[in-house]
Amino acid sequence: MTTEDAQMDGQPDVAAMSFEEALAALEEVVSRLEGAEVALEASIALYKRGAALRQHCEARLKAAELEVSRIVADGEGVALVPENTPKSAPAPSPRAPAAPDTPETDDIPF
Repeated sequence: MTTEDAQMDGQPDVAAMSFEEALAALEEVVSRLEGAEVALEASIALYKRGAALRQHCEARLKAAELEVSRIVADGEGVALVPENTPKSAPAPSPRAPAAPDTPETDDIPF
């Protein structure tokens, strides 16, 4: 089901939905598909819409995770993602603990 098909059926455009609206719509799609009272062609259209809704929800969640990672700071108070990092950049993983003092390979007597 394309965006135009959804709008013609009176359904809102997925891209314009909030996360909560898309999740509620996805739950409705799943409920209708599980009910097994939908004709085959309608089931396919519902499945396509459900896939679009799932993709939209995942994108909204990723955006929210990135925004939260910009706010969260590590134990030293340093933001994990600098404020000037583009929003599309993935958040870096937290700093690994410093390695214990180990001898350099040149210091090993062989």
